[in-house]
Amino acid sequence: MDSATSQIDFPYSELIKVRYRDTDAQGHLYFANYLVYADEVLSCYLAELGFDAMNPKNAPCFAFAVNIQCDYVKECDANEMVKFSVGYTRLGNSSVNAIFKMEKAECGTLLAKGSLTQVFVDKVTRKSCPIPLQLRIGLCERQPHLAD
Repeated sequence: MDSATSQIDFPYSELIKVRYRDTDAQGHLYFANYLVYADEVLSCYLAELGFDAMNPKNAPCFAFAVNIQCDYVKECDANEMVKFSVGYTRLGNSSVNAIFKMEKAECGTLLAKGSLTQVFVDKVTRKSCPIPLQLRIGLCERQPHLAD
């Protein structure tokens, strides 16, 4: 995430209690689970905008994560409450760039930040397809900078 990206508002957040089973042998959040949290919270944001990625039968297409980057800033322990925030920085024809950050819920200490690219894919052909119009409209309403 560069300085321009860090200025983007994160329009959607969720509080998550880090489960013991999500930690590694050293007792902190296993590195791959940061990405699981990012995927889950982004999916909830998309669902709020009418794109139900969590229920593929209802979604008009799939959204595949094709590139992921994560900076681990501080340790995160089991039973910690974290605020996981997401937003989008670019809206293309068939792909979007998302950003995320994870902070300690009680004090706002940054724990991790990153980005990912999602490509919208036809359910049958598995080829890229245009972002559904309803989702495009919802994203632009919620994040007006995407309409530019």
